[in-house]
Amino acid sequence: QVQLVESGGGLVQAGGSLRLSCAASGSIRSINAMGWYRQAPEKQRELVAGITRGFSRKYADSVKGRFTISRDNAKNTVYLQMNSLKPEDTAVYYCAAGTGTGFLFSSWGQGTQVTVSS
Repeated sequence: QVQLVESGGGLVQAGGSLRLSCAASGSIRSINAMGWYRQAPEKQRELVAGITRGFSRKYADSVKGRFTISRDNAKNTVYLQMNSLKPEDTAVYYCAAGTGTGFLFSSWGQGTQVTVSS
């Protein structure tokens, strides 16, 4: 089993920045991709960003140029640097991990709230 724990969420003003962290434990040797999903009330969950063990990256169009995903394989940790935050970025952000090829995820963290005020 893979366990994921997110941290770094909070309340920020529009235009501000926030950095999320996700630490993996358990069967970490099986992890390929790690990433971040978000879900706002009454909206569909969406993939924000993903990164494979080989550092291939994928971003949602809505966050390109503002968010950066990175990964420290030695620490089994993935990060999401969020800049130029907008109120529409407000959501619960979930860390995810997968063991297969590409951006497929099977393990999930508990979520961390990000709120951007206008």
